[in-house]
Amino acid sequence: MAGHDGVVELLLQREDVSPNRPDCNGQTPLSWAAGNGHDRVAELLLRHGDVNPDRPDNGGQTPLTWAARNGGDALVRLLLGREDVIPDRPNNCSRTPLLWAAWSGHGGALKLLLDGKDVRPDRPDNDGQTPLSQAARNGRDTVVDLLLAREDVTPDRPDNDGRTPLGWAAQNGHDGVVKLLLGREDVSLDRSDNSDGHDQIMIEFCSIVVCSISLDHRGPSIRS
Repeated sequence: MAGHDGVVELLLQREDVSPNRPDCNGQTPLSWAAGNGHDRVAELLLRHGDVNPDRPDNGGQTPLTWAARNGGDALVRLLLGREDVIPDRPNNCSRTPLLWAAWSGHGGALKLLLDGKDVRPDRPDNDGQTPLSQAARNGRDTVVDLLLAREDVTPDRPDNDGRTPLGWAAQNGHDGVVKLLLGREDVSLDRSDNSDGHDQIMIEFCSIVVCSISLDHRGPSIRS
């Protein structure tokens, strides 16, 4: 969907146009602009006094959530600079803008959110999954590295099924993430979850990764 700046600007000049009017899903024009990366349109809307920059849609997702989910760094920065936007506001599933940035692997948006105020980087959703869990589950190496650098993130925190970020990374074959997590002293291979057979799969995969790490550090062999 294209962002027609000129058309939006003309419509905003009319008194019979409501710039904050939601559609059947509760999404306002600002939410649509944020979700599709139309920064210029979003800026025009935010200049209008009748636009609520933090209005959630029917799923509880705000314009900031949509911008973070889709990697709109410029718009994330713009929204975070406003006092009428709650940076850690969860949707109906308790998923925050930070969690969505982690889920989608948008490191730029994630950094902006982490640098802001009132954001809990270890806040779980309704399934007990944290931003680190979502990043590990989807193989987002850069995001995992950023989150592991923080003292307020628990690397071995299980979700409601007892599965840790390491368990998710191992199940989905994300060896880069597994290596990052296994490099931590506070991550355990011995944690079990509630899924039949998953523990053995995780141990076997992590063992392969550990062997790979060991081989990488052996150095060149010398043949006589």
